[in-house]
Amino acid sequence: MIKTSSLSKTFPGGIEAVRGVDLAVEAGEIVGFLGPNGAGKTTTMRMLTTLLRPSGGTATVAGHDLLADPEGVRRRIGYVSQAGGLSPVNPVGEELELHAMLYGMRPAQARERVREVLGDLALTGLQTRPGGALSGGQRRRFDLAFGLVHGPALLFLDEPTTGLDPQSRADLWDHVRRLRAERGLTVFLTTHYLEEADALADRLLIIDHGVIVAEGTPAELKDGVGTLDDVFLSITGRSLREKTAGSLRGDSLRGETADVANGEG
Repeated sequence: MIKTSSLSKTFPGGIEAVRGVDLAVEAGEIVGFLGPNGAGKTTTMRMLTTLLRPSGGTATVAGHDLLADPEGVRRRIGYVSQAGGLSPVNPVGEELELHAMLYGMRPAQARERVREVLGDLALTGLQTRPGGALSGGQRRRFDLAFGLVHGPALLFLDEPTTGLDPQSRADLWDHVRRLRAERGLTVFLTTHYLEEADALADRLLIIDHGVIVAEGTPAELKDGVGTLDDVFLSITGRSLREKTAGSLRGDSLRGETADVANGEG
């Protein structure tokens, strides 16, 4: 569904934001794209969604060449930006219908498609409200509806749950999982929330300084980090050693065991 080779972007002044990214996303996958601020996540996503022209490399997105057929890419993808795009004053249902018609649907077809998408996202009955009258979670689901109303094969989500409370975030995760399960949607998302990447993604790609530095399933990447199993304390004085040993054998270890030497340890 996505395949890139040496994809790069250099901005004026010689700033290399993306330096030869190679990645592949299969149909039906949910792939998380992680990295610190300035690592190249947003630049890569903007290139893949045709919002920014690459400086070098090649890419195929949803079956279309990114450089030779950007219009073909746009017809097959949905994009939900971090900022969203709802008008605070217009009825959201009317905006959705207009968005669908911009993709070539007839009015009756657009109304039916909007009804279907609103049902998928548990938004039925809210279409007459203006964007400014919706809760944060409702607005984010309507943003998702805009990315889905034209029936894309591939959905890009840029920080989809930023600013949401934990319940709204979990609800959005459930909607994304169900869309993948029921409609075979492929999802490529950026996030700063590690728990979101762990909960949603089949596979993770980690970018830093414009290059992919790690990839794998969440479990594989967590296993690669490792854990600290042994902590050694050096304590002077018999009474302090006995007091520390008693504390370490208590509740603070949550079921772990502690061995405190009677001598110098």
